[in-house]
Order: sequence, then structure tokens, then C-alpha cells
Amino acid sequence: MEHVEYVYTSGMSETEVDEHLRSGEHGVLALADGDDAYAVPLSYHYDGERFLLRVSEHDDDSEKGQYLRTTGTATFVRYEGSTDDSWSVHVRGPVREWDADVDEATLNEWFPPFRLFDEAVGDVEFSLYELGMETVIGRKTVG
Repeated sequence: MEHVEYVYTSGMSETEVDEHLRSGEHGVLALADGDDAYAVPLSYHYDGERFLLRVSEHDDDSEKGQYLRTTGTATFVRYEGSTDDSWSVHVRGPVREWDADVDEATLNEWFPPFRLFDEAVGDVEFSLYELGMETVIGRKTVG
């Protein structure tokens, strides 16, 4: 395509990837069940070793819960972009429920306030999932 405009990108250093993950709060988790895909915006916590996702639980039959159970390798994307400047970080690996007792104060420290969507506060419960960081790739616009 001769007349299409292009922007060049390059890989990020491990330090740049780490900084982008540590400074963020939200991204998009992509899941799958066979050839059916599902993506959902989620809040996350990254401490340099663990990548945790806060997932609201409504019932065992939730669409999100079904996809979490069927996905072998999940992808989480954190990004910012404009025409002139952009970057993205992709974290890929298995996603499993994280069995640790975390109190509400720690949840509030680790995650931003939860955004309610047509639900009562008393009806919302959370589970934490750990995304295994098997592959972490960052790309950015070359300037």
C-alpha cells in the first residue's frame, strides 16, 4: 500500500516495560473459549513479581468466569496511543485464581476504586487472579 501513512515502532527495554506496568491501574484482559474470544477492561496490581487482576464475581455462571475457566493462555494489554506517540505492553500467560487472604485495606491500596455498573455495592464480591508473566513485550513509537 503505497499511499498509506506509517509510524515506526521499536521494542521497549525491561526497565521501560516495568515502569509502564508499575505506573498503571487498568488495561484489557483477553480470554478465549475455543474459537470464541472475550475481552474485558480490568484493574490490576503489579509489584515487580506478581501481576494480579481484580475480578468482580456475580455468580458462577458469569460470562467472565466461564472464560477465565476455559482460557489456556490469556493476554493483558496496557496501552496509550495517539497519532504521534504510542506504546503498549502485552503480558501473556496462564491465569489462575490467586489463593491468598487479602483484606479490604490492602485491596484499596493495590487497586483503584471499583466502578459499579448497574449493581448494588452489597452484591459485589471480588476474586484475585494471577496472570503468569510467561511473555512480556513492550513496543513504543520511534521518535
